[in-house]
Amino acid sequence: MPEILPSTPSSESRPRVRFAPSPTGFLHVGSARTFIFNWLYARHNGGTMILRLDDTDVERNTQASVDSIFEGLKWLNLSWDEDYQQSERIDLHRKTAWRIFEKGLAYRDFTPAHTGDAEKSGAQGTWLFNPGARELSRTESDRRAATGEPFALRFRVPREGGQLVRFIDAVYGEQVKSAADIEDFALLRSDGMPTYHLASCADDADLRISHIIRGQDHLTNTFKHVLIFEAAGCTPPQFAHLPLLVAPDGTKLSKRRHGPVVSVTTYRDAGFLSDAFINFLCLLGWSPKNDREHMSLQELTDAFSLEGINRSNAVVNFKEAAATTPNVSTPINAGTPTNVGTPRNAGTPTNVGTPTNVGTPTNVGTPIGAGTPTSAVIPSEARDLGVSAPEETFDPKALWLNAEHIRGLPVEDLSARLLPIVRGAGFNVDAAKMLRITPLIRERIKLLRDVLTAADFFFVDQLPPYDPAELIPQKGDAAMAHRVLEKAREVLAQVEFKHDPLDQALRAAAQELGVKAGQMFQPIRVAVCGRKNAPPLFETLEVLGRETTLVRIEQALAELH
Repeated sequence: MPEILPSTPSSESRPRVRFAPSPTGFLHVGSARTFIFNWLYARHNGGTMILRLDDTDVERNTQASVDSIFEGLKWLNLSWDEDYQQSERIDLHRKTAWRIFEKGLAYRDFTPAHTGDAEKSGAQGTWLFNPGARELSRTESDRRAATGEPFALRFRVPREGGQLVRFIDAVYGEQVKSAADIEDFALLRSDGMPTYHLASCADDADLRISHIIRGQDHLTNTFKHVLIFEAAGCTPPQFAHLPLLVAPDGTKLSKRRHGPVVSVTTYRDAGFLSDAFINFLCLLGWSPKNDREHMSLQELTDAFSLEGINRSNAVVNFKEAAATTPNVSTPINAGTPTNVGTPRNAGTPTNVGTPTNVGTPTNVGTPIGAGTPTSAVIPSEARDLGVSAPEETFDPKALWLNAEHIRGLPVEDLSARLLPIVRGAGFNVDAAKMLRITPLIRERIKLLRDVLTAADFFFVDQLPPYDPAELIPQKGDAAMAHRVLEKAREVLAQVEFKHDPLDQALRAAAQELGVKAGQMFQPIRVAVCGRKNAPPLFETLEVLGRETTLVRIEQALAELH
């Protein structure tokens, strides 16, 4: 195990940054934003992106959480250059702690618990240290340790001379705190395991991290971290703390309070593009100099700087009542995420393989429901959930950005993303047909899964029931609708099923009947699509084909009797 060497990380010409999640829960949107900001800073400056799993909290770590973190990161499709597991570096952490001890900057605390009259408290009544333990001689400390008496190893925070601990934060400016107000925090627990503070600083120093970019909730920890870096003989990295993400009511985002809307995989499963989600998160707490909003990943990379990060907390404007509704964002009949592809610029991370016990992210890369179709009729829940739930759940800006990114995708790319969703819902659609449908609905969807409601009538053999009154054209009656459909049946049985011939033939039929073009087209549109709001008529007829079109017109005529 390498030992920490004194270094000056901030002097390196290329930054080394890290994302260090703890596997104690799902990948939170706030954690995802931290990863993205670190990634952008590294790529903008030609630096190194490190993923470090801070998994030393063995009582709370779960494999499900590990899988969730890697599943979410894989969907984001951003590469990292090195990865590490903190649990494999415990020997380094302990050596660092004992080196600090040997300098007289830490001491053994044999006190069972922080209770009793011997405690010293700060101005706000917070515990600071146990005088008996802090003042214990080295000889007596060694003797008691040799007998096997349990102890915690605590940092000896300087309390004389009015010493101040200070650092410059790239976002919040100079931060200063009196050392006398910092408790003698633990470096090693009584079981010999390193604390978060020690392990994090020891790893950051050993990995030559130059910039620590993390959430604002870590700002107060940084005073302790500065003391640890200096005690270990290292120059502290540069710090940049990010504003918190909060709910519309101002509370910090939490799964317990706000439900699935705070989880990254909820956005994936709802049909967000990863690039749109990244774009959205970047605008929560950061803004480019020209206040752009719709930005590609390359544009974000080119524009990103720590100077653009705001100090104010960023509000995620979801609707809380909808956000706490169970399963509002789960795709219909599809528990497996869509194909996410390979991380950008990456293949296998350099220097290391997959962290031990991490395994392959669950269910990532498999098309949704690629097995046997379940039904040829659109489920009613598909028609209802596909539109209402996302609209009621997600931040409107997130939906708008996703729609913009969808419209910017090449048709071939978008079609390839939509196809597994359609198949996963039980529809047996081939790639060629999906490619013809995609340009007709690209402007009509905000989420990928909206394909199930925007294009449902292309996928089924039989339309679900609809109101026959929808067949009646504006300023017309049932008799007009009947005449239009009879004429359409006659014309469409003979005309070539291409856009221009269909256009010419149906317009000529309208003139022959003495009705307006709109009065001709509406009954046909409702007959073949089951609703008025549908893609352009002639392109739709082309894709549906003559046989399906005539069958549906015949059924519509029967509805009018």
